[in-house]
Amino acid sequence: MNIDIKLHKNDLPDDLDLSNALGNSISIDGEFMGLDVRRDPLCLLQISTGNMDAHIVQLDRKTYHAPNLSKILSNNDIKKIFHYGRADLAHIKYYLKLDIKNILDTKIASRLARSYSDNHSLKTLIKEFCNVDVSKQFQSSDFGGELSSAQLKYCANDVIYLHKIHNDLETILKRENRIDLYEKCLNFLNTRVELDLANFKDDIWSH
Repeated sequence: MNIDIKLHKNDLPDDLDLSNALGNSISIDGEFMGLDVRRDPLCLLQISTGNMDAHIVQLDRKTYHAPNLSKILSNNDIKKIFHYGRADLAHIKYYLKLDIKNILDTKIASRLARSYSDNHSLKTLIKEFCNVDVSKQFQSSDFGGELSSAQLKYCANDVIYLHKIHNDLETILKRENRIDLYEKCLNFLNTRVELDLANFKDDIWSH
């Protein structure tokens, strides 16, 4: 299986054409130095059109100036597919100062659709829906410096399967009459990110 992986420094190139994106959607994932937004900076953002491609942007952590990437992320006509977008969206909002709209999320979809399982990791979803057993060896590695080919492949794996996974999960959600609930959860996602950035980490609905 050939994956077209391209590493870009600071920003996407001016001439990048994403018109072949499946369903007018891109999949997105970020890599950070950790999960504390203020302490652990956003290092990479990778996107895919769903055509076995991965464009990995190694951001300028001094300025986070990436106008081409920001333009795509800010385009409300393009659907953006995340897996556990809560963490990615918080880092994007904090470092790139962007509020992302038209969001889809395979982890939320999985939790609602796959009530037959308690495992909703991306690795599990790739195995179930794509029949590919990916390695997560480099999930906890240093993305702040020079990147190895193995790290780049790991980053690519985090986005290239999301289109198919989301399509298959959406089919289940519609069949089980849970699609409206999924859409309502997506509408709340940016509010959940705002709560995270305001340090309300616990479930505010709990007793």
